[in-house]
Amino acid sequence: MPEGNGWAEPGSTGPEDETSRWLRELGSVGVIRDRAVERLHELLVRVAYAESRRRGAWPAVTGQELDDLAHQAADDAVLAVITKLPQFRGESRFTTWAYRFVVVEVSTKLGRHFWQHSKIALDRDDWERVADRFGVGPEDHALRREFVDAVQSAIEDHLSKHQRQVFLAIVIDRLPAEALAITLGSNRNAIYKTVYDARRALRAALVAKGYLDPAPGGGANEAVSTGAIE
Repeated sequence: MPEGNGWAEPGSTGPEDETSRWLRELGSVGVIRDRAVERLHELLVRVAYAESRRRGAWPAVTGQELDDLAHQAADDAVLAVITKLPQFRGESRFTTWAYRFVVVEVSTKLGRHFWQHSKIALDRDDWERVADRFGVGPEDHALRREFVDAVQSAIEDHLSKHQRQVFLAIVIDRLPAEALAITLGSNRNAIYKTVYDARRALRAALVAKGYLDPAPGGGANEAVSTGAIE
C-alpha cells in the first residue's frame, strides 16, 4: 500500500506537515480544494488497485471490472473522507486515516461482486477444486470422482442455502470473512459460526456415507474434518 502521496509542501519536514497541508487544502474552497480532492482521489485509486491485487486470489476481477471497482471504491472513499474530515483527530497521518476508508470500500465491493457472481450449482472444475481442498489427490482417480460426487451431494442436500453460500464463499473461493460480513450486514463471529455449523453437518453426512471415520485420526479423506476447511 502506498506510503506517501507523491507531493510535499516546500520546506516540509515530515508526516505532520503533510497532514497539515491535506487538512488545510481540503478545508479550503475553490480551486485549492478541488485540486486537493483530485489528488486524494488519485491516491485512493492507487490504494484501491493495490488492495484489490492483495486480495486478487478471489474472485478473479480483472480488466474493466477491476478499473470500475477501483474507481468506485475511490469515489466512495473520497466522499467518506470529506464527510468525516471534522472527526479526524490527528492520531495518525492523514493518508493512513484516509486509506482505511478505501480499504473498507474495496472489501465491500469485492464481497458484493462475489455474491452477485457466486454459483450454487458449481461446474465440474469447481467440484474438482473441492476435492483438492479435502486432500483427495488426482492419483486415485476413481476415489476422487466418487468423493467429489459425495461432497457435492452432501453440500446440496445437508446444508441450508445460507450455509451453502457462506461455506463455498469462505472455504472454496477464499473470500475474507470480513468482506463477506460487510456484504451480508453481519459480523465475523456469525460468519465463522455458520462455517462451523456447515462443517459439522457436512462431516456428519460424509461419515454416514462411509467416506470418513466416525472419530478423527485416520485416512486421507479425514482432511475434510480438519485443516482442509479451516
